[in-house]
Amino acid sequence: MRQVIIIGSGPAGYTAAIYAARANLEPLVIASSVEVGGELMNTTEVENFPGFPEAIMGPDLMTRMQEQAERFGAEVLYQDVVSLDLDGDVKSVTLGNGEVHQAYSVIYATGSAYRKLGVPGEERLSGRGVSWCATCDGFFFRERTIAVVGGGDSAMEEATFLTKFASKVYIIHRKDTLRASKIMQERAFANEKIEFIWNSEVADILGDEAVTGVVLRSTTDGTTRELPLDGLFVAIGNDPRTHLVHDKLELTAEGTIWVDGRTSRTSVPGVFAAGDVIDPTYRQAVTAAASGTVAALDVEHYLAGRGEAALPESDVAQIDGLPDAATVGA
Repeated sequence: MRQVIIIGSGPAGYTAAIYAARANLEPLVIASSVEVGGELMNTTEVENFPGFPEAIMGPDLMTRMQEQAERFGAEVLYQDVVSLDLDGDVKSVTLGNGEVHQAYSVIYATGSAYRKLGVPGEERLSGRGVSWCATCDGFFFRERTIAVVGGGDSAMEEATFLTKFASKVYIIHRKDTLRASKIMQERAFANEKIEFIWNSEVADILGDEAVTGVVLRSTTDGTTRELPLDGLFVAIGNDPRTHLVHDKLELTAEGTIWVDGRTSRTSVPGVFAAGDVIDPTYRQAVTAAASGTVAALDVEHYLAGRGEAALPESDVAQIDGLPDAATVGA
């Protein structure tokens, strides 16, 4: 019987594993057989994660997190979860190979997936000019010409943010009106670096080693034309990976897993959630990692209350309220 099973291997899952392992909970991490490491595995240089002033490649960062978790005793399985039984005191996790693992607690940290265009060149040029995160990658496009695909608030926000770096930002939208809120539209319309391309969709992304342009197709008459670009940002939304818990955990209006305030406690006792799967707003590696910390500490507290694990008094003090002087800086 495990103390805790962690589902997900992104920044939230591995950070939760590090904290849980250091608390001697011997966590089992179900890392997936396909999406190991989360969205950062599709990112090149990460410059905004604290502690790496010279930047670090996304896959390298996730490898270091995994090694750190394993150093303290976490076990990682490269399998996919196919079903969950979260009722009762003991939780059961069934894997694609038929194995069933049980634990007194579960941390669900499966992240979210950016919606993709599904056009040629998108996968091949991911991280080479195609991006889904302006905050992550905007810095690399100083004085470049780029485009944002989308018509909602996130697209307007991404485009406005990118004008801090790029010399020109196109917004490509398949209609002639936007879904974005009025204030976000006004900001985009007022920005002299932004130009709108209406009634158009991306049919192809051009480039061998890096993005050189896109093929635009008119949504009114089907004609096509090429638009030279140095980068393409896709902002058509994202979907939290909650398919395994749709009928098991309470969800929010945004489709993320509901948690109790700033905790990681879900609607089912003994089940905790962390990272992008509970966050419809920020979706950054560092906020996901912080969320994983919260989940691990909540699990410690939960297990100590059940008598399944001994929690040091200093840790209880930190969870229940302010840490005492002896624990500050630990």
